Amino acid sequence: MSELLLLNGPNLGTLGTRQPEIYGTTTLAEIEAAVAEEAAGRGWKVVSAQHNGEGELIDVLQRHGHVAGAVVNPGALMIAGWGLRDALADFAPPWIEVHLSNVWAREGFRHSSVTAPLAAGVVMGLGALGYRLAARSLTLLVPDDRP
Repeated sequence: MSELLLLNGPNLGTLGTRQPEIYGTTTLAEIEAAVAEEAAGRGWKVVSAQHNGEGELIDVLQRHGHVAGAVVNPGALMIAGWGLRDALADFAPPWIEVHLSNVWAREGFRHSSVTAPLAAGVVMGLGALGYRLAARSLTLLVPDDRP
């Protein structure tokens, strides 16, 4: 069975209680379930990982180069996570970057991403729904002959 990687960066393990006025009340476990539901339509299993450290995220990417695709929320590492950016540049499967909030409607320092230019697409500002849309997009974008 093919796999879809769901990778979440710093502070995303506290979703549901972390600044709900910005990030909503949906927990990471609920997001994982929604992504798994989307992936199941393609017969894919979801492998989920959340880490606060950049090196741990890089390790996950390097261990999962075999997946069909990935949904990645780098969190604040989008701003200056150059090591994560380099690992994503070396990650062959297609991946979509997700942000719960609309970073363009927030502080100016969030208006630049070192990771987004490498992504197959970017979904932002749609809350937890963005993860489901990213997963659905990958199920449609990845060719049938891909694992």
